[in-house]
Amino acid sequence: MTSPVQPHPKILLIGGATASGKSTLALDLARACGGEIVNADSMQIYADLSILTARPSGKDAASGPHHLFGVADGAENWSVGRWLRAARAVLAGIAVRGRSAIVVGGTGLYLRALTHGLADVPGIPAEVRAEAEARFEALGELAFRAELAKADPAAAARIAGGDRQRLTRAFEVHAATGKALSQWQEAAATSPLGESWRGIIVEPSREELYRRCDARLATMVEAGALNEVATLMARALPPSSPILKALGVAPFAAHLRGELTLAQALTQAQTDTRRYAKRQLTWFRNQTPDWERVIA
Repeated sequence: MTSPVQPHPKILLIGGATASGKSTLALDLARACGGEIVNADSMQIYADLSILTARPSGKDAASGPHHLFGVADGAENWSVGRWLRAARAVLAGIAVRGRSAIVVGGTGLYLRALTHGLADVPGIPAEVRAEAEARFEALGELAFRAELAKADPAAAARIAGGDRQRLTRAFEVHAATGKALSQWQEAAATSPLGESWRGIIVEPSREELYRRCDARLATMVEAGALNEVATLMARALPPSSPILKALGVAPFAAHLRGELTLAQALTQAQTDTRRYAKRQLTWFRNQTPDWERVIA
């Protein structure tokens, strides 16, 4: 496709909802300026679901340097902090090579960590993490969220429904440090990028975005997404594993267990994806109002 944006000589950040076209734009720009692409999608980090997470195809990845795609095993838990450390190292290497860096993804917290810095929260002891997980299991999300609200009302109000990982993270930070995660975040370090970056949000119309979401899920099924999910389920990973939150995993796993027909599973995956895309649109509009908007 023809890029509506001119290549940037330093660091270009591209965000947007799933299926918005941001990855295609990033690839187009990288080819135009000889840049290197850096992943900022929390699910594309994992090696397990290349189809279902829409990782760059082998052909696209071979067209130029790609970083932080498929570098983690599904059993691992990559926090925002871990991604930021890895991304900073990658960006430093790209700078040494004198090339442009194009950071692309739909995980807003990753992009925000780059532009605003990240709280330097001390390490959390394993026993505190285990206690947080046990309390979540015992209480369920609603009661757990209510308990978290007593210690960190800002986090309890901000974290989206169903996001067990971030709920337990906020709980364990307060339990281990006596200080709310929100307070740590308010004292975050300055941006590791300085002023040498430019931000773009790819934002098609909502109707077009939803159409793309539905079509992409159907294409993923045809391309072998069910086999990916079956392989992942066979690993019997802990329920708290972030990779299990990837869009489509839950309904397709239910189909593989005989609980849903394939048509029902696909419909549920498409519905979940549209809802997630809507939340992403809202987040980017609220958090990046001064970034340039384009339609890809």
